[in-house]
Amino acid sequence: MSSIQFFFEDTHKLNINHNFIINQVESLILNELYKPGDISVIFCSDEYLLEINRQYLKHDYYTDIVTFNYVEDSVISGDLFISLDRVKENAMIFHVGLYEELYRVIFHGILHLIGYNDKTDAEQIQMRQKESYYLGKVDFDGLGI
Repeated sequence: MSSIQFFFEDTHKLNINHNFIINQVESLILNELYKPGDISVIFCSDEYLLEINRQYLKHDYYTDIVTFNYVEDSVISGDLFISLDRVKENAMIFHVGLYEELYRVIFHGILHLIGYNDKTDAEQIQMRQKESYYLGKVDFDGLGI
């Protein structure tokens, strides 16, 4: 049985519909022919995520997500650290709603756990296509935050 949990570190709590996100994530994983496992989604500040990026990945820059992969066989498990500061800023930059950007980042992290990468141009195109496909399945108007 899967467990998807949400945490807030060094940031204010965001009003999110936990069950709706869980259903979307589980649907994505099952659609990709995997099984949902234990996933933690940790919402945090830019500074909190920058420190994780420095400490574990040796990267000294801000990012919207850092994913730690604990996948075993076909069971998708991991930790998604998401900067709410980056999500808010990117939503403004890309002229999309906050929750649409939030879901994009969550889906991005889940897709990384499944095995999709975004290092090359071709991988980035495939990742964006997958994100867009799954975002297209979300009714943001009826989200029921």
